[in-house]
Amino acid sequence: MTIHAVIFDFDGTILDTETPEFTHWQALYRQHGRELHLHDWQRGIGTWDAFDPWLGLPDSVQQDRHATHERLRTDIHHTIHNSDLRPGVRAVLDAIQPAGLRLALATSSDRAWVTRWLQQHGLYDHFETLATRDDVTRVKPDPELYTLATHRLGLHPHECLAVEDSLNGATAAAAAGLHVVVVPNDVTRTQAFLPEWGRVEGYEGGLESLLATVRG
Repeated sequence: MTIHAVIFDFDGTILDTETPEFTHWQALYRQHGRELHLHDWQRGIGTWDAFDPWLGLPDSVQQDRHATHERLRTDIHHTIHNSDLRPGVRAVLDAIQPAGLRLALATSSDRAWVTRWLQQHGLYDHFETLATRDDVTRVKPDPELYTLATHRLGLHPHECLAVEDSLNGATAAAAAGLHVVVVPNDVTRTQAFLPEWGRVEGYEGGLESLLATVRG
């Protein structure tokens, strides 16, 4: 079994944009006497339109939805802007090319979003190709993004390792035929990942720990 490329998800996997988004939405709910449950929020992680948090808010918020969303969006982006990459992930990304492997990205987010943060953290040029929601008809958990990424690399899916943080993302990678390793974050840790997928709790073990899940 030979791995020739590693394909990373972005949100929650490289930069944890997901935890601040959840906590800001959760705070908005609590301001209005409501509770946003993590198991509901998790349905929408790694995909689009699977969970609409607006539906759980009172009519008074719905009537001022545009202004509320603008304030919420500003707060979330401010938090993300001041956040660092997930611990250890930069060292993993830096190690991929010297190890003779290729690197790509497959994300349900749009290209402008991931480009903004990759450039901020000096990572954009690490990736040979980006497959984003702008490039496909269906996002994760559909396999289309991973199928596109492997096609652009000119590799068979079984020659690639997908690094994911969410159930939707891991499902997409597995359906496309890639090997999968899950590196969950605070808002995905309790998801029902399949036992046949590799799992590591963080990047402290470096690239070797990710590859070991395949050999294992």
